[in-house]
Amino acid sequence: MKHHVLVRRAAVLFGLLLSLTAPQGLRAQADHTARLVEGAKKEGKLVWYTSMNITESKPLLDDFEKQYPFIKTDLFRASGEKIQNRVVTEVRAGRWDFDLAAISEIGTLVEHKAIGPYVSPESKAYIKELKDAEGGYWTGIYTNYFVPGYNTRMVSAAEAPKRWEDFLDPKWKGKISIDQEEYPWYVTLLAAWGKERTDKYMGALAKQGIQWRKGHTLIAQLMGAGEFPLAIVYAHRVESDRKKGAPIDWVNTVDPIVVSVNSVGLSAKPNNPNAAKLFIDFVLSKKSQEKIRSYNRVPARADVEPPSPKMEQSKLKLRVVPHDTATRYNEYVRDFRAIFGL
Repeated sequence: MKHHVLVRRAAVLFGLLLSLTAPQGLRAQADHTARLVEGAKKEGKLVWYTSMNITESKPLLDDFEKQYPFIKTDLFRASGEKIQNRVVTEVRAGRWDFDLAAISEIGTLVEHKAIGPYVSPESKAYIKELKDAEGGYWTGIYTNYFVPGYNTRMVSAAEAPKRWEDFLDPKWKGKISIDQEEYPWYVTLLAAWGKERTDKYMGALAKQGIQWRKGHTLIAQLMGAGEFPLAIVYAHRVESDRKKGAPIDWVNTVDPIVVSVNSVGLSAKPNNPNAAKLFIDFVLSKKSQEKIRSYNRVPARADVEPPSPKMEQSKLKLRVVPHDTATRYNEYVRDFRAIFGL
């Protein structure tokens, strides 16, 4: 009996000593998590709206449930546009069915006051471009890079476009493919270059006989098949296909590299705030970001290596798609389609 008492006392003393000697930041984060866990046990539920593929979002949620088995999760997966419309409709009706959302259009939800501020302790590991550094309303989960891609059997690395302006070379006329809804790319160049320069560039590009297709996955596949030598592609998609043997590559020297960010944000009126904050901390953690990288995604967290060294954030001239894109969507669509005669 005395032996067991001594062991328990030793354990208590060791825990006290550890708490006193641990770095202050770690102690604060541990206290933060403990408070959330206590509250989440009382809530017992979590509702997540996301545009992440179900093959990616469901395993993350399964891992979360294993770590916090007292939380039952409910996942609604749809396109970012559908989630945006659903949330806005629900909020206008006075319903707050979701606890958190993860979509590229998170800025629109912020503008509709559907997202509330929450600064996760994990957000310190994210560069300012990939989080709401001012208001704390969102943090990126993963990114998509819009870049020039090329068929390596048809175009050499030396010959491949190094700048967006290189697409205007007469030799590429009729040989470039672009998604017919490449609005985020267009809007971001407007923000980066200004209207005069962008309009001039787009007008010249419109004379290049663009081969319009729908979907970046399809475009990468057709480029690999030799249907056209150049395209605007997602870098992570090219990396994935290239590793499978496709004769394609991409260029990381353009300025800017347009970046869409799938971001997570807390509901402004969550039914399960503690569980929601726990999940935000969880999905932004290094372990979860490494899992996202295993999906061949580009994780937003700075201390997690991307799928390719070419994607290293600090070496690229990144420009995030402006968050007013969704609210001015019809205007941008009209202008883009008018320029290219679509």
